Formats: sequence, structure tokens, C-alpha cells
Amino acid sequence: MKLAPQRTLRYYYLRFVRLKGDPRVLARGVAIGLFVAVTPTIPLHTVIILLVAFATRSSKVAGLLTSLIVSNPLTIPPTYYLCWRLGTLVTRADISWPQVRTVLEQLFSRASFVERMAALVHLGQEALVALLLGGVLLALPIALVGYLFAYRFFVKIERKRQERHLLR
Repeated sequence: MKLAPQRTLRYYYLRFVRLKGDPRVLARGVAIGLFVAVTPTIPLHTVIILLVAFATRSSKVAGLLTSLIVSNPLTIPPTYYLCWRLGTLVTRADISWPQVRTVLEQLFSRASFVERMAALVHLGQEALVALLLGGVLLALPIALVGYLFAYRFFVKIERKRQERHLLR
């Protein structure tokens, strides 16, 4: 199988271009998707995005699409590593990377949902707090910057649509 990163990037770019709606609503969806994708909440990403997007009247599709792009097998290990580093730095928790890696392996195994949650609980409350706090601290600036870029992107797309409509 041949990898085609340019084709994949174009595919996702076109998916975003084809989203319709108020640029603020779409940009909020992107920000929510970014925030959740960066936090270490892997088995619950979809549920969290849908709940937060519904509560904030944001684009659910933009949130899910963004999360799909940002949180994938290539990006999860470095993202979780950064969450762990930042969280242990802030909380001064004593959690080793091998402990976190073991739980990540369990999360990506073919284990049942209950077994995956048990692996997280086994990691311990101190570790979970450190990971989640690190994730939130990492995700906040990323989501804010993502909102600004997404808003500008969707405003430009909307202007192009209106110009095309006026030319007809």
C-alpha cells in the first residue's frame, strides 16, 4: 500500500471547505475537537466532543473531524508524553513513563472497554490527575490558537461562497 500524505491532506482540507454554517460555530467545533484530541481521554473523545459541542451549540462534525486528524496512532504517543511531562512537572507526581506506556498499550489493545478503564484506574489517581492536568494545560493554548485560525479560514471560505453566488 502506497502512502500519499498530500492526497490525505487535500482530502481533509476539502472536508473542512465543504462544511457549511456560521464561521464562529464551525471554529468553536474545531477548538473543541482540538482540545479534546490533545487531552488524554482516548476512549471518550467522541462522547466528550458531542456533549460539549451540543452544550455550546458548536459544530459537532467540525469537532469530530478535527479530533480524528489530531488524535491518531502517530500523534497519540508524543501527545500523551507531553501531557505526562507537563502534568508531572506541575503536580510533582512520581509517575514513570513506563507506567504510562503500559496503560497506553492496554488502551490500544483489543481489550474490552471495561478492561481499558480498569487499566486507567490501575494507574492511580495521582497519575490520572497529572495526565489530565498536563493535557488541559497543553490543550488550552492549542484550542485557542486553533479557534482563531479556524475562524479566519471559515470566514474566507464564506466570502468565496458569497462572491461565487453574486457572480451567478
